[in-house]
Amino acid sequence: MARHEITMPQLGESVTEGTVTRWLKQPGDRVEVDELLFEVSTDKVDSEVPSPNAGYLVEILVPEGETVDVGRPLCVVADTAGEAGKAPAPAAAEPASAPAPPPAEAPPPAEAPPPSAPPPPGAASPAAASPAAASSKVLSPVVRRLISEHGLDPEAIPGTGTGGRITRSDVLAFVEGVESSTPPPMSEAAPPPKPAPAPPPAAAPIGAGDQIIPFSNIRKRTAEHMVRSKATSPHALMVFEVDFENVETVRTAVREDWRATEGFGLTYLPFIARAVCDTIREFPMVNASVEGENLHVHGACNLGVAVDLDFQGLVVPVVRDAETKRLRQIAREIRDLAERARSKRLSPDDLMGGTFTLTNAGPYGTLITGPIISQPQVAILSTDGVAKRPVVVEGPQGDAIAIHHVANLCLTWDHRAFDGAYSGAFLRRLKEIIETRDWSAEVI
Repeated sequence: MARHEITMPQLGESVTEGTVTRWLKQPGDRVEVDELLFEVSTDKVDSEVPSPNAGYLVEILVPEGETVDVGRPLCVVADTAGEAGKAPAPAAAEPASAPAPPPAEAPPPAEAPPPSAPPPPGAASPAAASPAAASSKVLSPVVRRLISEHGLDPEAIPGTGTGGRITRSDVLAFVEGVESSTPPPMSEAAPPPKPAPAPPPAAAPIGAGDQIIPFSNIRKRTAEHMVRSKATSPHALMVFEVDFENVETVRTAVREDWRATEGFGLTYLPFIARAVCDTIREFPMVNASVEGENLHVHGACNLGVAVDLDFQGLVVPVVRDAETKRLRQIAREIRDLAERARSKRLSPDDLMGGTFTLTNAGPYGTLITGPIISQPQVAILSTDGVAKRPVVVEGPQGDAIAIHHVANLCLTWDHRAFDGAYSGAFLRRLKEIIETRDWSAEVI
């Protein structure tokens, strides 16, 4: 019966490895073509991977939590369930060889060389050319390569993977610990050592009902990106109040027809996205990225739209060339990207190449949000909650008080790229477009 090896897929041009986070099938389970088989996490995205073959999952080769290179076999699917655990037939026994001749008389021993200095901590013993190969622990190729590159003893590395397996993170943490514990060589004119940093604050005691929840892969990546962004860009925030009554009038008029035609509701976000693209044409430096001491102003507006994953994380898929699309097409693409993000069907390429980002906390009724810039972009716009508020309306008979739908738009920008005057002019023009455009022509 045929056996098929399922390998780690190539989930994007720049992706070279992935971590198996969860097996959706177990040995003995039936699996069909395109049925979801396992979840994999890369440094770009989390994805559910379907099976390319039908049959029975007979063997899992890589446990959950293991990081492996693209192309590495992960499991075996066979035509029948009885294929599980089959091993190749043993090779035929070699014929007995003739007895070896007695060894020649050994020469007298040479004078013993002087003892050599002991190896540094964590280094491989001279007698063991490949500690990883001699280890009794089960090691993945990625882990074995890292251990060999650093000359480590795998028996000394604690494993946190399934069944105590050593993962890639375990090796890197061990290497960091060894390097930090090895003092650097002191030169004759070495400066006096710097005072030791203050110890970190003691962890809070664990009480009844407390939980310790490890960060998921997406939380780790988000944390790293946000910390790097705050350390890189001098963030500045500017807020404009915008009257959405013009938009609300159009939404109310086309609500039922839109849902019947498109299959989803028409929110404020597509209106804002369309207006942002038009405003960027007049203020192109908002659609840029910092490259060293240069500002790279992008010709296309690849609009990133932040998507919440049921409070488990955040991803920012990209509407490409958004400046060339009308409101209806932008709304369709935002909807499609959000649905694929929440069902783990995004590819890494869907998340790459953004030049300006929208983050939408408005459905929760937020007032003012100071979002963090997505590097290397220079700006991000928060669309906060639209609510009914009293406003002053100018009319033929003078000023009057009316109830309109109003919200704040909050722009965080990198002060290296431009200054407050440019940011203010951008937001003022964005406000004008939202409040005065004939949006009925966009939703027909």
